[in-house]
Amino acid sequence: MDNLLHKAYDPDQFRKEGHKLVEQLANYLENAMSGKTEKVIDWKEPDDLYEKWKDYIDKDVSSQQFFKDLIEQSIQLHNPRYMGHQVAVPLPVTALASMAGSLLNNGMAIYEMGPVASVLEKWIISHFAGLIGNKDSDGYLTSGGTLATLTALLSARQAMLKNDVWENGQEEKLAIMVSEQAHYSVDKAARIMGLGSQGVIKVPVDEEFKMQTDQLEPLFKRAENDGLKVIALVANGCSTSTGTYDDLAAISKFCDSKNIWFHLDAAHGGGVIYSPKYKHLLNGIEKADSVIIDLHKMLMGPALSTLVLFKNSDDSYKTFSQKAQYLWENEQDKEWYNYAKRTLECTKLMMSIRFYAIIQAYGIEIFNEYVTRQYDLAREFAKLIQMKSDFELATEPMSNIVCFRYAPQNVADLNELNGRIRKKSLENGDYYIVQTALNGDIYLRVTLMNPFTETTHLKSLLEEITKIAGKIE
Repeated sequence: MDNLLHKAYDPDQFRKEGHKLVEQLANYLENAMSGKTEKVIDWKEPDDLYEKWKDYIDKDVSSQQFFKDLIEQSIQLHNPRYMGHQVAVPLPVTALASMAGSLLNNGMAIYEMGPVASVLEKWIISHFAGLIGNKDSDGYLTSGGTLATLTALLSARQAMLKNDVWENGQEEKLAIMVSEQAHYSVDKAARIMGLGSQGVIKVPVDEEFKMQTDQLEPLFKRAENDGLKVIALVANGCSTSTGTYDDLAAISKFCDSKNIWFHLDAAHGGGVIYSPKYKHLLNGIEKADSVIIDLHKMLMGPALSTLVLFKNSDDSYKTFSQKAQYLWENEQDKEWYNYAKRTLECTKLMMSIRFYAIIQAYGIEIFNEYVTRQYDLAREFAKLIQMKSDFELATEPMSNIVCFRYAPQNVADLNELNGRIRKKSLENGDYYIVQTALNGDIYLRVTLMNPFTETTHLKSLLEEITKIAGKIE
């Protein structure tokens, strides 16, 4: 056993294997970015792929062969024909930072467990507070938008109620107001908090899929009449399905008038804060009591790392008041550097080093260049769609998300047709796009995440869709 352990930790072995893996990943990057990789996804049904891998561990293959097979059979995000989900196409420098973080493995529950990562996280929080316009704001990084949303809404509950929920439990029937286009994680968070279906008040959207702010007052009154105490309103910046930004100024005004918490889900669209051309889409963000922004979506970092920022610094501390004397001497002290006091996690990944590595290497201008380019490209794609008589745009894009469908005349069931188009496209694997349901109708959906996707790729996508449809009709 000792010999095996020494071999497993051997620095020379790590050096050799590491160089080989970096070479493999560099080759993947080169082939994917240039489009030499034929398939964006080598589609297999789940059971079929499981059959292929279930006995893999028993095969006599090298680590390098394992990594080769892993790379080839994973989605090729760096291929410019990847236009699927809201997943970042990670910058190579973040992979290097991730490798360093994984090997160092500083847990970050408290400062002494991860000193450098802790202070870099503090820098990131201060950086975003300055961008948003609330220099006294505070917060932290956590593992993804779902956990970030839950954390923010838990803070809202603690802040909005006179009763200390953490100590005494929940005594009232509570509710939150959310857009019909809100991410499903908001509904999930509300139900985890015990609000139930009655405690999630859906606000209808207009033809552009923006929250109808004129419906807020009557919905609020109805909730009060039903015996519910509304504690928060969740706005989109931007929505997941359509990429639409809500009217944050109007929403903020309503929240102030009702003295309720204003939470902004900017998981996807928060990166626009770096773009002078498009940052107006977030006008009013400084009014939000809490904001979440995924660093692993439009800020080119690998999953998972999400910023949770609170306008009132105190709100980032008082949600979780825990007694853990083996970790800290005084649980009441506001110690920004002991993150386990403020987050659901105890052990935390060294998330900060990945985002910091980007800025250290390239400065913040890279975010403007990327976000502005992708938002511009979505608008170019919308124009291409509008020029095609057999295609229909769901709404003018506000972000890098475009929803459209193939809609020729004399087709009885467009939903079935577009569903089949999407399925066949997935099986072909030349492009990776997804679908969404809007007002009960199926639309094809692209999220232009890859910085090397060009209009030529988008024109070819429309041609492929037309070709697929011709074989279906």
